[in-house]
Amino acid sequence: MMVRVGSLLAAGAFVIATVCAATAAPAPKVFELTSSSFRDGGHLAVKNAGNIQGMPNCVGENISPPLAWTDPPDGTKSFALLMFDPEANGGIGNSHMVIYGIPASVTGFAEGEISKPSDKYVGGKNGRGLSTYQGPCTPPNTDWHHYTLILVATDLDPKALEPGLTREDLLAKLKGHAKGTAGLIGKFRHPEK
Repeated sequence: MMVRVGSLLAAGAFVIATVCAATAAPAPKVFELTSSSFRDGGHLAVKNAGNIQGMPNCVGENISPPLAWTDPPDGTKSFALLMFDPEANGGIGNSHMVIYGIPASVTGFAEGEISKPSDKYVGGKNGRGLSTYQGPCTPPNTDWHHYTLILVATDLDPKALEPGLTREDLLAKLKGHAKGTAGLIGKFRHPEK
């Protein structure tokens, strides 16, 4: 009986690939930030928009979206969470949230939880000088703004940083202490009338 060499090689390659796949290490875990109310690059709800009295661009209820994260880097002691709109102010941008000192045991925030002070985080200072979430207040007749949420895992004790840091102050203090980041983008524009 004659066996083709090519058939033998193909069969051998199949067996080797099957054995390697069965013994391969599991995929590495990825530090990830998600929301149950919108997907990455999806739309924030109108209720997530700001509600500052006297400002017609603020058409929402200022309810922060729910957020959750998984698989932070080893050695994480606390998190910082920022929200920034790079299209605001003619491209200069605007900081909508600066919170930090979030203990490593915290794995997320419920809807509306970061719209008010909490013992789960230290409040910094956003572009309006507030220590909590400030939702979008995009002007009418403008294109989508991209609200970028960045979660930074740090090796800092949750009580290491004083309250009231701006975005720039916080980023400077996190130099050399960041273990990794996870991001999420929610789009918003003023609703059409």
